[in-house]
Amino acid sequence: MNITLRQLRAIAAVNRHGSVTRAAGELNVSPPAVTLQVKALEDQLGIVLVERSAGGMVLTQGGRVIADAAARIEAVLRESAATLAAMAGAERGEVRVGIISTAKYYAPRALAAFAQAHPGIDLRLIIGNRDDIIDGLAHHMVDLAIMGRPPTDMKVIADEIGEHPHVVVAPPGHRLAGMRRIAPEELNHEVLLVREAGSGTRRLMEQYCKETGIAPRIGMEIGSNETIKQSVMAGLGISFISAHTIDAEVMDGRLVLLDIIGLPILRRWFAVHLNERAMMPASAALLKFLHEQGARFLPHAAVDLLRAVNATPPVQPLQPLKRTVRS
Repeated sequence: MNITLRQLRAIAAVNRHGSVTRAAGELNVSPPAVTLQVKALEDQLGIVLVERSAGGMVLTQGGRVIADAAARIEAVLRESAATLAAMAGAERGEVRVGIISTAKYYAPRALAAFAQAHPGIDLRLIIGNRDDIIDGLAHHMVDLAIMGRPPTDMKVIADEIGEHPHVVVAPPGHRLAGMRRIAPEELNHEVLLVREAGSGTRRLMEQYCKETGIAPRIGMEIGSNETIKQSVMAGLGISFISAHTIDAEVMDGRLVLLDIIGLPILRRWFAVHLNERAMMPASAALLKFLHEQGARFLPHAAVDLLRAVNATPPVQPLQPLKRTVRS
């Protein structure tokens, strides 16, 4: 097959944008040039790769195969460039960092510190929920992911960054505010605002409810921590949420922590990458930085307050863990 990089990049751009015009804008070419590349590739392969739908241009099954191949080839090219730069003694390269939405409250600070120390390394941030980031890892769109629970159905290596507590928050003046050692069953009388399906926070909340035998009424499913916090402050309900997302609101009194028995639940933050992919110098440098220094960028005010008022051990005691390899 005489497939060219231009053809592959045209298909990949159409897949990302769902539009020939926007794909052309990304590639700095004209829309007819994108159409020509796609048509030439279709003629060579003998199958239709792109179809028009009500929502825009979409890839056929064959188109998705080509787009996946394009992502893998681009990853190999990036890795090759980084390796050659390292051989030349230069600290250069690009790292595509996938960040689950909850981690955006601290990860950018850590990445900014890394970028300042390594100005030759280009960081590209991709933010999404857990399922989005795992999909990015699987399709080589993400080199290194920052998440709270590494995937179990992929061969990955997970390096610990630091602790990740989860708590229940309520608006000031809530009936449970200020009470100590609240029984989990009290939550059965509350409206719970929850993250969307596919979120790691949502899965952990459901696990906690199952283990404690409680069934709070689900009020709304919300795909943003910011919207959840605003909704709780407005009095629409309470929420199970990452303690690292609520530092400012708890410290200035806009949200209160509920002292529920069994909380906080402690999990960990991890830097995750595919086991099967060679770790390039730029990615290895970022991984080393996050593993050694990432914890100092974690928000701590709300967590310190929790530890001061609640000495209850987590539902599932933590075991020493530094690196996890899924094979």
